[in-house]
Amino acid sequence: MRVGSGDNTYEWIDSWGNIPDSEAARAGWAHPGMVVTGQGEIITCHPGDPTILVFDKGGDLLRSWDGGFADAHGITIVKEGETEFLWISDNGSKRQYKYNYEHPPGSGDAVGQVVKATLDGQTVMKLQQPDIPVYESSKYSPTSVAVNEERHGGNGDIWVADGYGASYVHRFDRFGNYIGSINGEEGAGAFNCPHGIFIDRRKSEPELYVADRANSRVQVYDLEGKFKRSFGTEFLTTPSGFVTDQDVLIIAELRARLAVLDLNDNLLCYLGEYEEVCDVDGWPNNKNESDEIVQTRLLETGKFNSPHGIAVDEEGNLYVAEWLIGGRITKLAKS
Repeated sequence: MRVGSGDNTYEWIDSWGNIPDSEAARAGWAHPGMVVTGQGEIITCHPGDPTILVFDKGGDLLRSWDGGFADAHGITIVKEGETEFLWISDNGSKRQYKYNYEHPPGSGDAVGQVVKATLDGQTVMKLQQPDIPVYESSKYSPTSVAVNEERHGGNGDIWVADGYGASYVHRFDRFGNYIGSINGEEGAGAFNCPHGIFIDRRKSEPELYVADRANSRVQVYDLEGKFKRSFGTEFLTTPSGFVTDQDVLIIAELRARLAVLDLNDNLLCYLGEYEEVCDVDGWPNNKNESDEIVQTRLLETGKFNSPHGIAVDEEGNLYVAEWLIGGRITKLAKS
């Protein structure tokens, strides 16, 4: 099945990603990020276990490793010299099927973490929660990382979105020293779940895109944290993450679609749109006769349920991981 239109047409490849069958794979509530390595391997997180999964482009599992995190909610890949590293944003807690899809006891006080690791899981650096007043009343629950990579002429700054905590975006230098924060009040208004952040290099001057999800917009800053513009309230509902393919920007929207934009932030089309599924009781899952949360019965080829993690390879193929019990990873092959 094909989705999209014109130059933005893709072949929908269902049930991509062969995760070994287990109770945790079937019953875990997937909530992962995704990236593609320079060698074309696709990296994401297991639906139920704290495990990084590495696939080839055909969806076959190549290897895995235990990350020791609650959830690899956001995954970013960077390259330093000839070596690639992962930045993993762990929001600190995860809904567990063993607790009727509630958070485990005591996890409400859990503190998230941001970890830099090698591709085989060796920890290289951890960023500390900024010591600023907002955390006297808010928890730290980071969701995304963006790096101003030196290979692109950047200074190595690390930006961290605390999307599930204080709704701030923090800036660190390349050594992990805290520099400062933005919270949206510099621009279009206070962030409400800055879920994903991304450094866009399609233009002559790179820009920091912030998916201000609960405000249904994207706020754009320069790499010194100066507000430039916002967009999307007319055509976005729940922007969650970004990738670019040449001059095109693709935004994962949690409410059942991808949005494809041009170089000037204008909407070109949606991919896999199925927003009506979001109105089903229990979405992104379903509920049974006893009002218990159960795996959705409404997954369809060509239609998204809850896009969360998104990645793109050098050929322009998209990989989308969804937020739901059991997970679903779909490949959209560029036509």
